[in-house]
Amino acid sequence: MVKHIVCFKLKDNSEEKCIEAKNVLMSMVGKVPTAKEINVGIDFLHSDRSYDIILEVTLEDEKALEEYQNDEYHCNEVKPYMHSVRSASVAVDYKF
Repeated sequence: MVKHIVCFKLKDNSEEKCIEAKNVLMSMVGKVPTAKEINVGIDFLHSDRSYDIILEVTLEDEKALEEYQNDEYHCNEVKPYMHSVRSASVAVDYKF
């Protein structure tokens, strides 16, 4: 199994914009077939080192991760939106 995690800092981290971003990320459920599980969380501490949103995607293996990265819905709907609203992001991918 592979876990794909991305943390986003938003340009506007108001509650409304965080919820909007969460909804866009969660819209992949049922539309991106290689994603076995998708979880999205919104930070509540808002410290200087906090990121605003976390995306956790569980996939079967590295091949499924590659397919996820190239998925039409992910690439044409979700990525462009997140790139437009983020000021920074970090990612990690690991096997478990």
